[in-house]
Amino acid sequence: MLERLYAMLVKEFIQLFRDPRMTRILFVVPVFQTLMFGYAVTMDVKNVELAVVDHDRSELSRDFLASFAGSPYFTAMRYVDAADEAQALIDAGEVRLALVIPAGFAGDWRAGRAATLQLIADGSDASFSGKALQYATAIAAGWWRARSGAPPDPVIMAARAWFNANLDSRNFYLPGVVAMLVMVIALLLSSMAVVRERELGTIEQVMVTPIGRTEFIIGKTLPFALVSLATVTLVIIVAVGWFRVPLRGSVALLFAGTLLYLTAMLGIGLLISTVSETQQQAMMTAFFFIFPGMLLSGFVFPIFNMPEVVQWLTYANPLRYFLIIVRSIFLKGSGFAILWPQFAGLAALGLVFLGLAIARLHKTTG
Repeated sequence: MLERLYAMLVKEFIQLFRDPRMTRILFVVPVFQTLMFGYAVTMDVKNVELAVVDHDRSELSRDFLASFAGSPYFTAMRYVDAADEAQALIDAGEVRLALVIPAGFAGDWRAGRAATLQLIADGSDASFSGKALQYATAIAAGWWRARSGAPPDPVIMAARAWFNANLDSRNFYLPGVVAMLVMVIALLLSSMAVVRERELGTIEQVMVTPIGRTEFIIGKTLPFALVSLATVTLVIIVAVGWFRVPLRGSVALLFAGTLLYLTAMLGIGLLISTVSETQQQAMMTAFFFIFPGMLLSGFVFPIFNMPEVVQWLTYANPLRYFLIIVRSIFLKGSGFAILWPQFAGLAALGLVFLGLAIARLHKTTG
């Protein structure tokens, strides 16, 4: 059996790396994508360009605006003369937020009356605008306390974020990018494995050899698993070494979870390959799985916000379990005692999908 598997592995690696461009696609492109995602995929609000309409034009209003200019969130101030001009900038997408200071702002302040300001936000991007409004409100409240010398509030809430002290979204999303890249590579490679043999007319030659169908599946999946593990290693090195994403947990446990995740993904890919007639059909079917898999994983949208029926569907998604594993190991340093339900879920899905692929291969070649 080992001799037959070795021969099968040699065949698959030769076929996989016959084209030098494939090597670059498998190892260079994921690193480039990680760098791109690391800089582009972030929900942090920084360097917001703010349109300012200062009808008061007083020393107090200038001091108030200085508190915005001195923050890392609002670094560019575009002064306009009227609220209509600020609205036009928002409509054109040149700014996301506008601040209108009415005439009499300083007079109301000195008289002890409520000084009303207006914040106008571009609500087309609700997440970004919501955070920008929160930051602007917090800056205004801090300026008011510092300027008025008001006594501290009777109730003080000391907030502290564990595992990600600065709430850096890159630390949250980059581990998820690792899981996404593994899913794409494993699915695309394995989904074309059997159907390629069928198109080339070599699957009949393989099946008349002494190699069994289970050995054939193992020989098909193991090279893809090794290539995917090498890709994961490169991506983790970039995430930790370049973007300084903390890796607080066990690297061995991370790779153990990756192996189970690969087992499930390769099983899905082989199942797609056995039900497809052409490589083009297999590739399109794999892409039809990738997009719903991303949406139903918690990569972007929290699962607990989804309808209950959809939440039940996510339990059949291997990416759901691996995202919890990879983010917990990276950020929390969690061990197997906490993550064993996710490991068990991945193991069960891997057995199910590989079993279905083997059964389907028996049916199509038997």
